[in-house]
Amino acid sequence: MPKSSKGTKKNVATPSPDIKIKINGTWHNFELERDITPTMTLSYLLREKLGYTGLKVSCDEGGCGACTVIMDGKSVLSCMILAVETNGHEILTIEGLAKDDPIVEAFAEQCEPGYGTALQCGICTPGFVMSTRALLDENPVPTMAEVKEALSGHICRCGCYAGIAQAVTHASEKIAKKGEAS
Repeated sequence: MPKSSKGTKKNVATPSPDIKIKINGTWHNFELERDITPTMTLSYLLREKLGYTGLKVSCDEGGCGACTVIMDGKSVLSCMILAVETNGHEILTIEGLAKDDPIVEAFAEQCEPGYGTALQCGICTPGFVMSTRALLDENPVPTMAEVKEALSGHICRCGCYAGIAQAVTHASEKIAKKGEAS
């Protein structure tokens, strides 16, 4: 006699309504549809919901690099990633960098004849800093060609490219000196 399927449940996996994201070293829990919608971008979550306004949303189309953050050690455009896609991942914003981070210092100090400043209006700066952080974490002594490649997705409307490249070089030197002092 065949068994009746009446009363038995199928094992159907349902998506979890809980989203967990590690942001600047702290785990945050979000409920899908209450805290995060399926179409919410990571940049919107970070800036508008959590107040991480260091990242800038300039084009909101992935074309300028201003919204760059680091996800699991790689630089990403936060306007092009859905917040739900970052479930279980680690995000680092510019606010998560130490005040004495050599990259932040190098960008702030950069103002040399022949190279100019690494920042002017500041809209692009957080994105350049975060991409530089990801680059130097992976390659502490990059060539100028590698620097240009790593920063190629960024736009500086003030035209500070030479100063920015020089700041990356100085940041690399600062990191090397810190390593020697350790």
